[in-house]
Amino acid sequence: MTRAAAPFRADEVGSLLRPDRVHEARAEHAAGRLDDAGLAAVEDAAIVEVIRQQEEAGLHAVTDGEFRRGWWHFDFFGGLDGVTVKPGDSGMAFQGSAAPPLGVHVEGKVSFPADHPMLRHFAFVRDHTSVLPKMCIPSPTVLHFRLTSSDEDVYPDRDALFADLAATWRAAIRAFYDAGCRYLQFDDTAWAYLCSEVELERARDRGIDTDGLADAYAALLNEALRDRPADMTITTHVCRGNFRSTWIASGGYEPVARQLLEVCDYDGYFLEYDSDRAGGFEPLRFLPKGDKRVVLGLVTSKSGTLEDPGDVERRIREATAFAPLEQLAVSPQCGFASTEEGNVLTEDQQWAKLREIVRIAEETWGSID
Repeated sequence: MTRAAAPFRADEVGSLLRPDRVHEARAEHAAGRLDDAGLAAVEDAAIVEVIRQQEEAGLHAVTDGEFRRGWWHFDFFGGLDGVTVKPGDSGMAFQGSAAPPLGVHVEGKVSFPADHPMLRHFAFVRDHTSVLPKMCIPSPTVLHFRLTSSDEDVYPDRDALFADLAATWRAAIRAFYDAGCRYLQFDDTAWAYLCSEVELERARDRGIDTDGLADAYAALLNEALRDRPADMTITTHVCRGNFRSTWIASGGYEPVARQLLEVCDYDGYFLEYDSDRAGGFEPLRFLPKGDKRVVLGLVTSKSGTLEDPGDVERRIREATAFAPLEQLAVSPQCGFASTEEGNVLTEDQQWAKLREIVRIAEETWGSID
């Protein structure tokens, strides 16, 4: 069995702006004026439409836009056995914006349940697209880095927690595969935080031992990936924070590039390269020769201004000084709505950016496969 061509030359990270009717339905549901079935009906109709819009934009892989989620990660974590997501004292420190305060608490043995709701979310996309359905879930490293508390009687040390996190994500990979998923993405902010002295200091203040953490995370991820089927593509997206067009971390990939690109057994890497905060392309020299692809996030999802295609193509050429063109691709730097609030741009601007990415890929590589 062989893998699909994913990640494609023109690809997307995952989340998309929610239409007004989804926002309204979620507000009505939260207020108790719309039941679960009513909310699901609105979401179903909106997801069918957004799948068609992605197909019409020329993308070869589509998502549900994460329309059923409030957050890109908390919703998945809250569906795991042993994990509780609940309000905390303070939210994540985005630049110039305050996110709602939520915390991740490990209160029992962590595992992936057979009825995790996101399996149904994936199945709906699978049943409503003519191209490759893509599923995005947070990485196990994110659960550790954002952990608010953990029951020491259950997990007396990090090694014990990491062993169960790896087993949990192995079970998730198998469950999504059995549901028909052949393109799975681990969204991950932890690697970007390891590139930021500010975020490392905050982590140490929370009690996280950051010494050797990049090596430990690479080992954790490889344990999670070790049994993945040969015909399943698994990628990662490294994010610096994305809430209403704001961000958290700055810093180039150099401190973690070897562990991330050379050691981790991913098939592809969505890396943010839309601003100076991401640093240069030099870390790409750690990408092994072969089938792995780096998807250059050269088109920002944080504003509606459409990039000059010539500038994007020039930056792709600059990246080829450190990685071969055949191992590169292009995408937005992040999702357009990592939380349900969405970034500060219009749906028309979002679709213009995705169509432009497809055109750039076709001109650069001759196709988007």
